[in-house]
Amino acid sequence: MARRVNREAIVVLGWGRAILMQLAHPLVAAGVGAHSGFDAGALAYVRRMRSTISAMLSLTFGTDTEVNEAADRINAIHRRVHGELAQPVGPYEAGTRYDATDPALLAWVHATLVDSQLRTYVLFVAPLTPAEEDRYCAEAAEIGPRLGVPPGVLPLTRDGLDLYLREMQQAGRLAVGQEAVRLAKALLAVPGGPWSAPAQWLGRLVTVGLLPPALREAYGFPWRERDHRRLRQVAAVVRAAHRMAPRVLREWSAARRRPRSAGARLTR
Repeated sequence: MARRVNREAIVVLGWGRAILMQLAHPLVAAGVGAHSGFDAGALAYVRRMRSTISAMLSLTFGTDTEVNEAADRINAIHRRVHGELAQPVGPYEAGTRYDATDPALLAWVHATLVDSQLRTYVLFVAPLTPAEEDRYCAEAAEIGPRLGVPPGVLPLTRDGLDLYLREMQQAGRLAVGQEAVRLAKALLAVPGGPWSAPAQWLGRLVTVGLLPPALREAYGFPWRERDHRRLRQVAAVVRAAHRMAPRVLREWSAARRRPRSAGARLTR
């Protein structure tokens, strides 16, 4: 299931939604803001996207050696990301420590990506049965121990994933602070000037439209009924085009040429 979902290039449209959910955790936002160069310009944006896509493809379609190398690169980056909040955000006081190797933060990042991948696939590609979504969650969790998440922490089913996301929002662990808002603006401002306007419009529509309503409101994004209709109309067009498009246009090349490794995997 991980290979089936992750091979579709269109699914990356859900990554913006996943990132904004991640940034709603103040400790994640602090780490991203201080260490990622998230708003460092167009060239950095392209490099970051290429690196993230490459890691995802290696973990999903790579050999065991490629999986280990990708996991090692991710872990090395995480070990460099640590610090403390400069100002209070929600329930977190100024001076609260953050560390990208914290299993709790890794679990949150993982869950938001898994949820976003599934929702984007269903919206733009095809429906999934509950059993298929459960399989995807279970396969995605296989990479957890290699990235510092102990076994048994990551949700293994769709119901478990929904429960975890709901508890995170209801327990008061999320709060959209100034840093998250700043990073959200940088994320939605796709580089490229006027030529990127269609991509920027589509990215914003999908990202904002798929956000949980409470987080959408916390970020201050307007969302009207006509926006909802536009998203559904765009999704219908994309699904129709997807059914007619050849694999070479809709799938990552790595999904067609790389051998299957031991288990299906997912990255963040």
